[in-house]
Amino acid sequence: MELNETIAKRTSVRNFTDEDVSIDDLKEMVRCAGLAPSINNSQPWKFYVITNQNILQAMAKAVQMKIDELFPDVSGKDANVKATINIFSTIFVKAPAVIAVAATPYEALSDKLLSHTKLTHDDLNVLRFYPDIQSIGASVENLLLSAVDLGYGACWLSGMLIARTELQEILKIETPYRLITFVAIGKPEGKPVPKKKKKVEEIFQLIE
Repeated sequence: MELNETIAKRTSVRNFTDEDVSIDDLKEMVRCAGLAPSINNSQPWKFYVITNQNILQAMAKAVQMKIDELFPDVSGKDANVKATINIFSTIFVKAPAVIAVAATPYEALSDKLLSHTKLTHDDLNVLRFYPDIQSIGASVENLLLSAVDLGYGACWLSGMLIARTELQEILKIETPYRLITFVAIGKPEGKPVPKKKKKVEEIFQLIE
Protein backbone atom coordinates (compact mmCIF):
# COMPACT_ATOMS: atom_id res chain seq x y z
CA MET A 1 0.00 0.00 0.00
CA GLU A 2 1.28 3.50 -0.83
CA LEU A 3 2.20 5.66 2.16
CA ASN A 4 -0.36 8.39 1.40
CA GLU A 5 -3.09 5.78 1.07
CA THR A 6 -2.10 4.15 4.36
CA ILE A 7 -2.16 7.50 6.16
CA ALA A 8 -5.55 8.38 4.68
CA LYS A 9 -7.06 5.00 5.63
CA ARG A 10 -5.89 5.07 9.24
CA THR A 11 -8.74 5.57 11.69
CA SER A 12 -9.48 4.43 15.23
CA VAL A 13 -11.07 0.97 15.10
CA ARG A 14 -12.80 -0.30 18.23
CA ASN A 15 -14.83 -3.21 16.86
CA PHE A 16 -12.96 -6.30 15.74
CA THR A 17 -13.71 -9.74 14.35
CA ASP A 18 -12.65 -12.87 16.24
CA GLU A 19 -9.78 -13.48 13.80
CA ASP A 20 -6.39 -13.75 15.49
CA VAL A 21 -3.56 -11.37 14.70
CA SER A 22 -0.54 -13.39 13.59
CA ILE A 23 2.56 -13.15 15.73
CA ASP A 24 4.62 -12.40 12.63
CA ASP A 25 2.39 -9.43 11.84
CA LEU A 26 2.61 -8.18 15.43
CA LYS A 27 6.41 -8.45 15.24
CA GLU A 28 6.38 -6.46 12.00
CA MET A 29 4.29 -3.72 13.60
CA VAL A 30 6.71 -3.52 16.52
CA ARG A 31 9.67 -3.52 14.12
CA CYS A 32 8.19 -0.51 12.35
CA ALA A 33 7.47 1.17 15.69
CA GLY A 34 11.12 0.74 16.60
CA LEU A 35 12.20 2.65 13.48
CA ALA A 36 10.63 5.88 14.78
CA PRO A 37 12.76 8.89 15.75
CA SER A 38 13.54 9.26 19.45
CA ILE A 39 15.27 11.84 21.62
CA ASN A 40 19.05 11.37 21.31
CA ASN A 41 18.26 8.10 19.49
CA SER A 42 17.56 6.73 22.97
CA GLN A 43 14.95 4.27 21.64
CA PRO A 44 13.45 4.12 25.14
CA TRP A 45 10.56 1.84 24.22
CA LYS A 46 9.56 -1.74 24.83
CA PHE A 47 6.40 -3.35 23.48
CA TYR A 48 4.50 -5.98 25.46
CA VAL A 49 2.08 -7.95 23.29
CA ILE A 50 -0.99 -9.45 24.98
CA THR A 51 -3.21 -11.99 23.20
CA ASN A 52 -4.24 -14.03 26.25
CA GLN A 53 -7.93 -13.36 26.92
CA ASN A 54 -7.60 -14.16 30.62
CA ILE A 55 -4.95 -11.48 31.01
CA LEU A 56 -7.05 -8.98 29.06
CA GLN A 57 -10.03 -9.76 31.31
CA ALA A 58 -7.88 -9.21 34.40
CA MET A 59 -6.69 -5.89 32.97
CA ALA A 60 -10.27 -4.79 32.26
CA LYS A 61 -11.30 -5.72 35.80
CA ALA A 62 -8.43 -3.67 37.24
CA VAL A 63 -9.45 -0.65 35.17
CA GLN A 64 -13.10 -1.03 36.17
CA MET A 65 -12.18 -1.20 39.85
CA LYS A 66 -10.05 1.92 39.52
CA ILE A 67 -12.88 3.85 37.89
CA ASP A 68 -15.20 2.84 40.74
CA GLU A 69 -12.55 3.89 43.23
CA LEU A 70 -12.07 7.31 41.62
CA PHE A 71 -15.77 7.99 41.05
CA PRO A 72 -17.61 6.09 43.80
CA ASP A 73 -20.75 8.21 44.22
CA VAL A 74 -21.98 9.05 40.75
CA SER A 75 -25.70 9.22 40.02
CA GLY A 76 -28.23 10.88 37.73
CA LYS A 77 -27.00 12.13 34.37
CA ASP A 78 -23.39 11.76 35.48
CA ALA A 79 -23.95 8.02 35.82
CA ASN A 80 -24.28 7.90 32.03
CA VAL A 81 -20.96 9.72 31.72
CA LYS A 82 -19.32 7.18 34.02
CA ALA A 83 -20.84 4.32 32.03
CA THR A 84 -19.37 5.77 28.83
CA ILE A 85 -15.98 6.11 30.51
CA ASN A 86 -16.23 2.47 31.58
CA ILE A 87 -16.93 1.37 28.01
CA PHE A 88 -14.12 3.33 26.39
CA SER A 89 -11.60 2.47 29.12
CA THR A 90 -12.19 -1.29 28.88
CA ILE A 91 -13.08 -1.71 25.19
CA PHE A 92 -9.64 -3.21 24.61
CA VAL A 93 -10.89 -6.47 26.11
CA LYS A 94 -12.69 -7.17 22.81
CA ALA A 95 -9.50 -6.92 20.75
CA PRO A 96 -7.60 -10.04 19.61
CA ALA A 97 -4.34 -8.34 20.53
CA VAL A 98 -3.27 -5.43 22.71
CA ILE A 99 0.20 -3.89 22.72
CA ALA A 100 1.35 -2.18 25.88
CA VAL A 101 4.03 0.44 25.24
CA ALA A 102 6.50 1.10 28.03
CA ALA A 103 9.55 3.31 28.20
CA THR A 104 12.66 3.87 30.27
CA PRO A 105 13.75 7.27 31.62
CA TYR A 106 16.26 8.98 29.38
CA GLU A 107 19.29 11.12 30.11
CA ALA A 108 19.35 14.35 28.14
CA LEU A 109 22.59 15.97 27.06
CA SER A 110 21.54 19.03 29.07
CA ASP A 111 21.45 16.86 32.21
CA LYS A 112 25.24 17.11 32.23
CA LEU A 113 24.84 20.82 33.02
CA LEU A 114 22.46 20.43 35.95
CA SER A 115 25.22 21.16 38.45
CA HIS A 116 25.35 24.69 37.00
CA THR A 117 21.66 25.42 37.57
CA LYS A 118 18.85 24.97 40.05
CA LEU A 119 16.86 23.10 37.41
CA THR A 120 16.24 19.38 37.68
CA HIS A 121 15.94 16.79 34.94
CA ASP A 122 12.16 16.97 35.31
CA ASP A 123 12.26 20.77 34.99
CA LEU A 124 14.18 20.49 31.74
CA ASN A 125 11.80 17.82 30.50
CA VAL A 126 8.86 20.16 31.06
CA LEU A 127 10.64 23.06 29.34
CA ARG A 128 11.27 20.84 26.31
CA PHE A 129 7.69 19.58 26.55
CA TYR A 130 8.46 15.94 27.27
CA PRO A 131 10.63 14.83 24.33
CA ASP A 132 10.62 11.29 25.74
CA ILE A 133 6.83 11.12 25.49
CA GLN A 134 6.97 12.70 22.03
CA SER A 135 9.31 9.86 21.03
CA ILE A 136 6.78 7.28 22.17
CA GLY A 137 4.09 9.10 20.18
CA ALA A 138 6.20 8.78 17.04
CA SER A 139 6.67 5.05 17.59
CA VAL A 140 2.96 4.49 18.17
CA GLU A 141 2.08 6.30 14.94
CA ASN A 142 4.49 4.01 13.07
CA LEU A 143 2.79 1.05 14.71
CA LEU A 144 -0.70 2.27 13.75
CA LEU A 145 0.29 2.84 10.12
CA SER A 146 1.97 -0.56 9.94
CA ALA A 147 -1.24 -2.17 11.25
CA VAL A 148 -3.25 -0.51 8.48
CA ASP A 149 -0.68 -1.52 5.87
CA LEU A 150 -1.00 -5.15 7.00
CA GLY A 151 -4.79 -5.07 6.77
CA TYR A 152 -5.65 -4.54 10.43
CA GLY A 153 -7.46 -1.90 12.42
CA ALA A 154 -6.10 -0.36 15.59
CA CYS A 155 -6.99 2.06 18.36
CA TRP A 156 -4.60 4.12 20.46
CA LEU A 157 -5.72 3.90 24.11
CA SER A 158 -4.96 6.01 27.16
CA GLY A 159 -8.04 5.81 29.42
CA MET A 160 -6.94 2.52 30.93
CA LEU A 161 -3.79 4.16 32.28
CA ILE A 162 -5.73 5.31 35.33
CA ALA A 163 -4.87 1.82 36.59
CA ARG A 164 -1.22 2.08 35.55
CA THR A 165 0.17 0.57 38.76
CA GLU A 166 -2.22 -2.38 38.68
CA LEU A 167 -1.65 -2.99 34.97
CA GLN A 168 2.12 -2.93 35.39
CA GLU A 169 1.77 -5.61 38.06
CA ILE A 170 -0.48 -7.77 35.87
CA LEU A 171 1.92 -7.47 32.93
CA LYS A 172 5.01 -7.84 35.15
CA ILE A 173 6.53 -4.62 33.84
CA GLU A 174 9.44 -3.76 36.10
CA THR A 175 11.65 -0.74 36.70
CA PRO A 176 13.20 1.02 34.83
CA TYR A 177 10.26 0.58 32.44
CA ARG A 178 6.93 2.31 33.01
CA LEU A 179 3.69 2.07 31.06
CA ILE A 180 3.06 4.94 28.67
CA THR A 181 0.18 3.85 26.43
CA PHE A 182 -1.65 0.96 24.74
CA VAL A 183 -2.80 -0.02 21.24
CA ALA A 184 -5.63 -2.48 20.52
CA ILE A 185 -5.31 -4.38 17.23
CA GLY A 186 -7.44 -6.73 15.16
CA LYS A 187 -9.26 -7.28 11.91
CA PRO A 188 -11.91 -4.54 11.63
CA GLU A 189 -15.54 -5.52 11.91
CA GLY A 190 -17.12 -4.01 8.80
CA LYS A 191 -15.38 -1.35 6.73
CA PRO A 192 -13.90 1.45 8.84
CA VAL A 193 -14.62 4.96 7.59
CA PRO A 194 -12.00 7.55 8.53
CA LYS A 195 -13.39 10.55 10.39
CA LYS A 196 -13.49 13.88 8.65
CA LYS A 197 -10.30 15.87 9.14
CA LYS A 198 -9.61 19.58 8.90
CA LYS A 199 -8.61 20.85 5.48
CA VAL A 200 -4.97 21.71 4.98
CA GLU A 201 -5.91 25.39 4.62
CA GLU A 202 -7.12 25.32 8.22
CA ILE A 203 -3.94 23.90 9.69
CA PHE A 204 -1.19 25.27 7.41
CA GLN A 205 0.36 28.64 8.15
CA LEU A 206 3.49 29.90 6.46
CA ILE A 207 5.69 32.16 8.60
CA GLU A 208 7.41 34.69 6.34
